Amino acid sequence: MYLIGDIGNTAIKICLFNNNLKLIKNIKIHKKNLNKNFINKKLLFLRKYNSKLTKVLFSSVVPHSYKIIKKTIKEITKLDCVELKTCNLKKFINIKVNRKQIGSDRLANAIAVIDSRFNYIIVDFGTATNFDIVIKKDYIGGVLAPGVEISLNNLTDKASLIPKIKLEKTTKVIGKNTKSAVRAGFYHGYSGLIDNIIKLILKQTRKKFKIILTGGFAHLFKSSIKGIKTVDTNLTIKGILKIALN
Repeated sequence: MYLIGDIGNTAIKICLFNNNLKLIKNIKIHKKNLNKNFINKKLLFLRKYNSKLTKVLFSSVVPHSYKIIKKTIKEITKLDCVELKTCNLKKFINIKVNRKQIGSDRLANAIAVIDSRFNYIIVDFGTATNFDIVIKKDYIGGVLAPGVEISLNNLTDKASLIPKIKLEKTTKVIGKNTKSAVRAGFYHGYSGLIDNIIKLILKQTRKKFKIILTGGFAHLFKSSIKGIKTVDTNLTIKGILKIALN
């Protein structure tokens, strides 16, 4: 069995797969709940599978959170948790940039889609909006833009007359009140940002790409972004699992 995890700045995903790659358990933990007692309670189910667990592999961009989870897993299962960037990834991908500067989640996303036939642009709607570019088996770099949710929250925190809103798809550009104006600005503004960055990537590389959207707002922006797109919100977990199997 395989215990797979993705530790992000906002949330943590932990998945348990059996040897047939069937998902047995799926846990999501928000960062605000991250403490040793809470994690211990969430992971107690692992005692049931101790004798069957063969590998524990995580991607992490938050060292402190990873340290807590790694220690808890060790106490429960007696197994060492391995971080993705410590693995030999050469069989999966050729990293053409400074490896230390790439988040483990971004490498997992790239490895999840990589093949020798197509080129990919991966747009990940997380704490930041990440663009990662894969040409055949080469990871050539990326673009980091402010995340949609963190930008929206920052605006409403700083501007006392702007209320908290939930970002939703809207066809209207001109708002009739503060909420609809902010919603239109963020939805169409980020759609334009994403389209323009993709356009510039195409111009610089002079290549064709498949576009993969992942992360919390992927479905929201699918129809507003030009070109043929695929949405896969489990992309990071798929990449980590792919590594764990080899």
